[in-house]
Amino acid sequence: MSYITVTDLQKTFTVRKKREKGHLTREKTLVQALKGVSFSVERGELVGYIGPNGAGKSTTVKILSGILTPDGGQAEVGGRIPWQQRKEHVRHIGVVFGQRSQLWWDVPIADSYALLKDIYQVPPQQHQKRLNELTEALDLGSLLRTPLRLLSLGQRMRAELCGSLLHSPELLFLDEPTIGLDAVSKLALRDFLQFENRQHGTTILLTTHDMEDIAALCSRVMVLGHGSKLFDGSLADLLSRYDTQRIISLRYDGDCALPPLPAGCESIREGDGYRITYAPQTVPTAQMLSLLQSAGPIRELTAQPQNIDHLIADMYREMDL
Repeated sequence: MSYITVTDLQKTFTVRKKREKGHLTREKTLVQALKGVSFSVERGELVGYIGPNGAGKSTTVKILSGILTPDGGQAEVGGRIPWQQRKEHVRHIGVVFGQRSQLWWDVPIADSYALLKDIYQVPPQQHQKRLNELTEALDLGSLLRTPLRLLSLGQRMRAELCGSLLHSPELLFLDEPTIGLDAVSKLALRDFLQFENRQHGTTILLTTHDMEDIAALCSRVMVLGHGSKLFDGSLADLLSRYDTQRIISLRYDGDCALPPLPAGCESIREGDGYRITYAPQTVPTAQMLSLLQSAGPIRELTAQPQNIDHLIADMYREMDL
């Protein structure tokens, strides 16, 4: 049986618009955040949950963590219904919202961790062992006596992640965990999440707009749009549908001319070289390289796939998201 099972999940919010001049009441609009979303996640999976702003990602996380109650459908996490068994459910999960904090702003983070130990009723020896493991893995040892408000964004995110994992949850929800982080902090965070997933078998559901996070961490990705699930599979399968253009820049030794190219390919002369655009689905890259080499010795060649973010943006446009 799957660890997370979601069936026909639905959630509608009432949005009140600003009251117009001369009107006594504000106009109300119903927004369907989730329109019958269904999926399952196995124990120990690391799954990416992506989609544009307003797709329903955070709403799903809040329902699965017990914060919100759905209007329709069912969801079970480890055999528990999150919004009906909240006290028992939160013992088994950790949640990190990239723009919200669960730690106390003005006290040293070690004091926050001590309070979380009492909240989750973690035995002292178990807490200390887990704290030592996490502070070493997240490089927090020198920051334990520092108030949260004095930490940088990257340090705060590492501290939040430590706090969410102190009680050794089976499931970790990460909602935009790398937002605003620099490249070094992102790499360190990704390495830690991979370690936590492998070492402890922690199930991780990651929502993010950073496709590099998805590419580095997730073997499976689900795409949400307009409150509906649009795709569920590997990132490679998803991108293969939209990776429609590759670019090769090359220069030959001597006076070699570019060979005739297959239909659909375009070439532009750039100085003493060429810029070639082709579709990898029509002309495989290996075939294109072999064809270019047949014209003579190549001095310089650069192949450029599309940036993942551009591919995802193209996908959103095609799906009308």
